[in-house]
Amino acid sequence: MKRIFLLISLLFISLTLFAQGRIRDFGIEPGIFRTGEHNAITDVPGVKVGQVTIIEGDDIRTGVTAIIPHEGNLFRLKCPAAVYVGNGFGKLVGVTQIEELGNTESPIILTNTLSVAQGIEGVISYTLAQEGNETVGSVNAVVGETNDGGLNDIRGRHVTAEDVLEAIQIASDGPVEEGCVGAGTGTICFGFKGGIGTSSRILPASLGGYTVGVLVQSNYGGVLEIDGVPVGEMLGQYSFKKAVEEERASMGKMDKCTQDPNLNPDGSCMMVVITDAPLDARNLKRIAKRAMMGLAKTGGIASNGSGDYVIALSVCEENLISESTPTYNPVLLHNDDMSALFEATIEATAEALWNSLFQATDMTGKGGRTVKALPIEKVLKLMGRGE
Repeated sequence: MKRIFLLISLLFISLTLFAQGRIRDFGIEPGIFRTGEHNAITDVPGVKVGQVTIIEGDDIRTGVTAIIPHEGNLFRLKCPAAVYVGNGFGKLVGVTQIEELGNTESPIILTNTLSVAQGIEGVISYTLAQEGNETVGSVNAVVGETNDGGLNDIRGRHVTAEDVLEAIQIASDGPVEEGCVGAGTGTICFGFKGGIGTSSRILPASLGGYTVGVLVQSNYGGVLEIDGVPVGEMLGQYSFKKAVEEERASMGKMDKCTQDPNLNPDGSCMMVVITDAPLDARNLKRIAKRAMMGLAKTGGIASNGSGDYVIALSVCEENLISESTPTYNPVLLHNDDMSALFEATIEATAEALWNSLFQATDMTGKGGRTVKALPIEKVLKLMGRGE
């Protein structure tokens, strides 16, 4: 039975004083390139996203997000792919085969840290059941995670392989739900409620007209910046605040020191970048590196205890890898044509991360802990956009 308890979740997710929405709903339009129709990773043709949200009782706040790169048999038509590790304190499964072979052969699953095994099991079951895979005896499941133990009973391991299969099976194109859903149900970002976020960019025709889509699972710390404004510092909520304020107090520059327990800089962030540009693994690795620049634009610092990973794929139809042919002859962009894609990746990653915060709502979870959503009304005033 599908475990999406949106009605039950209303008991735990309180309404904020200012309506949540995507960052562009409030007149903030980061970057120079235009977005796709849905401003989502699903603007890349063929890409689908499915999510299962698990909210039960007082302390279960978790879920699964599945990203399907294209509509064909993923094992038989592999995608050129690369991984970049911003900081490796994480459990990204499948990375070594991507690095070795330069491709992916499965959906990409995001969930919580202690449910990675269930993610693998779900992907294997899905792959083995696909028509044409009757003789498959090895599957490289790609499963990423962040730790939602601040709000979720993570030790209870409430995600099942069936939940993973359901997320894959219900995946669709079009708008993608953001905030406290799927793998982002229990995450925390900059001490505020984090979650799932997505965004896209379309290059001008003169630059190739390619689409870049990004989906993120935000669960990290640092000093929040929004479109260049140091919002975290202005709100007085940022990592290392206690040490900074103690030093300022000792210098007579302030009277008291405070520390919010939600402001641990550690955490993790999963970033998935998909494009229809004709790229191989080498240039996809370069794309993946730029996603970390998008993380930096939000104030993320890839702290010591953070698992910050980028998976980048190309779904250019001509370049999908079929092992039924004796040779592989991809069509590839020149290196000189990569810079616009770099910019698009940085913009879409940053906006996806901001959307994950803007779309999240207050949540109470394990141990009665409540994590507040980003106070949008205050943020807009700090950015000179409020009344």
